[in-house]
Parts: sequence; structure tokens; C-alpha cells
Amino acid sequence: MGLNEEQIRRYSRHILLKEVGGKGQKKLLESKVLIVGAGGLGSPVSLYLTAAGVGTIGLVDNDAVDLSNLQRQVVHTTDRVGMAKVESAKRTLNALNPEVNVIAHELRLTKNNVLDLIKDYDLIIDAVDNFPARFLLNDACVFTGKPMIEAGILRWDGMLMTILPGQGPCYRCVFPAPPPPGTVPSCQEAGVIGVVPGVMGMLQATEAIKLLLGVGQNMAGKLLLFDALETKFREVEVERNPDCPVCGEHPTITELEEYELYCDMQQG
Repeated sequence: MGLNEEQIRRYSRHILLKEVGGKGQKKLLESKVLIVGAGGLGSPVSLYLTAAGVGTIGLVDNDAVDLSNLQRQVVHTTDRVGMAKVESAKRTLNALNPEVNVIAHELRLTKNNVLDLIKDYDLIIDAVDNFPARFLLNDACVFTGKPMIEAGILRWDGMLMTILPGQGPCYRCVFPAPPPPGTVPSCQEAGVIGVVPGVMGMLQATEAIKLLLGVGQNMAGKLLLFDALETKFREVEVERNPDCPVCGEHPTITELEEYELYCDMQQG
């Protein structure tokens, strides 16, 4: 079944691109992406993937909108302070593109629900700002072979990494274990300039669209570092670690682990 007239008009600028065309746009409309975190990173990712016509977008978050979020979490509005973030985001995304199926998962990510959450999606976006969820998502994606696009933000800095299990390094190949409690401050403790999650989230959305379409060069095997103060990007080559505890030759982590002691659930 092809695109209808309204879809052709809405996605006309995509369809003009030789890398997309009508077939590519149809592929996006049939795709399913899970975004874990409806905060600083999740806001731009969800907005741009919804605008791009990704057919199904799942949102995972257990937090409510706070006034302090609005300096960077642009999917929310002032009148929604106190509302569940997934419901606030869903309202915005539905207004932007009503044909996208937005599924709100208002819950905390745990080892008991992560596999059920990710199983029906083609691609996972890590848009969290805490190490327990980040390592849990990495391990779950490695175990199930799900591609994941990872980003992190703090102060004026951002990082990006695409994880394709079995084809390149996973997050633990670069960062084998969560840091000890208190050694890495959160955005709540150290601050973040509002545009940095916007930049990194849009890069995540770009990576997602390329992966779903099967075009271009992705960031697997590379760590992209962004310094907003200097307006500089730096790319670091990273390799799969044969001693990685999850995806290495002799993995020592074969079951999902919880890291509740490290920090509470908190979105950027």
C-alpha cells in the first residue's frame, strides 16, 4: 500500500531525497522506536522522529514535569507542570503529527520489565541521565540484539554512540561498569546548558533515521564528543573489547543486573 495524498504532502521534502523517496518514507511509517526518557534528550528525539513520520514511538519515563525542566525539555509546556512526562510528551507529539502512534509507558525501567518493553521495537534510544538505566539498557540490547543509540550530557558537553550488537562495541566496551556513587555529578547537581541536550538529541534522531532507512554512515565504533563552549566536535574510534563483561569472548555478565545503589531515576 502506497502513501496517501496527505502523507505525500506532509513528507514531500523527505520524498525528494534520493536516500528516502516514497519507499523510504513508507519504511519510516512502518518503524517502531522506543525512547527511554522524556526529558532533555528525549524531547528533541521524540519531536523530530514524530515529525519524520516514524509510525510508532514508545516513551518510557516515571517522572512528572517540573518547572526546572522547561529550560531544556522542550516537549513540555508551563501549563503541564505536575503532569506525567509521558502524557505531556504524548500530547505534544499527537498535535505535531496525529498519525504517529505514541505509546506512553509511565513506569520506572527495571530488569524485570526492560525486555518486555524493548521486544516490540526496532530501535532503542537511550535518553536517560543516570547510570543504572544506561547500563541496564545496554545489557538488554546486547542480549536481544537490538540496536541502540546512546547519548549523554553534562554542563556544556555531550557524547553520542551508536551500539549495534554483534557488529561493534557496546557501551560496556568503553565504560565497563558504573562509576562509584558520588563520583559523577548529575545534571541536577552540576547543571547543563539547555541547548546541549537539544544538539545531542537531534543527533540521536539523525542516527535513528539513517539506521531505519539503512543509509549513510552510522556512529557504531565511534564516540562523538561535543564541546559547546568551544563549538567543537571530536570523534574517537572505539573497538569492541574482547574482555567486555557483556559482549566479549567470555562474558561474565549473562543476566540483567540492577544498579539501584548508584543513583535514582532522573531525566536530563
